[in-house]
Amino acid sequence: MSELPAISSRPRRRYALLLWGLIALCCLPELVFLAADQGWIAAGPWRSLALQNAAFWTGILHNWRPNYALQPWVMFVSYGFLHADLWHLLGNMLVLAILGRMVLLRAGAFGFCVIYLMSLLMGAATFALLSASVQPMVGASGALFGLIGAWQLWQWRALSGESRWGVVRVMLWLIALNVIMGLLQPGGVAWETHLGGYLGGGLAALLLSLSGKNSTKPR
Repeated sequence: MSELPAISSRPRRRYALLLWGLIALCCLPELVFLAADQGWIAAGPWRSLALQNAAFWTGILHNWRPNYALQPWVMFVSYGFLHADLWHLLGNMLVLAILGRMVLLRAGAFGFCVIYLMSLLMGAATFALLSASVQPMVGASGALFGLIGAWQLWQWRALSGESRWGVVRVMLWLIALNVIMGLLQPGGVAWETHLGGYLGGGLAALLLSLSGKNSTKPR
């Protein structure tokens, strides 16, 4: 396992603010939808409007007309801040709280942001390439798989010889599991996004490692 570097309390506080700020941004849309459903705020088609304008739609990359000029670009990131329902959100945020802290302590704020953004972009791009779905795609799981991919890349680089094969087997198992889930539950699991996010996170971690910006310095 990759060891986490020793970090002083000040960077830890900054990392916590970054992580919990990201979680808050992901939670905000669903909280608005919930408040509208409960009658706490003015009722309206909040979820429908959010999906129409911020979810990832493959059709927009083909012959569908976007709702606004930048939608074909914005949706490559904005989809990661929407979720199908409250349980989808809670599951993803629990994973983000755990994995996010690990990656932040290993890569620092800059590295974490690069990995998270690359995973979102690659997840959406892979979904666009491999999926023929006309349904909106939402959720942070592509980015979460990217955090897993980054961590496993660091593990692989820290090991040598036969030990590396254990990490490779886990990588291949995760990829195969996602493809199988997609085949067994067509339309229910955006395995293309998971796959793209996983590869994007690993690629981002590799580039950060090669540039010497992959980890925080002990303090």
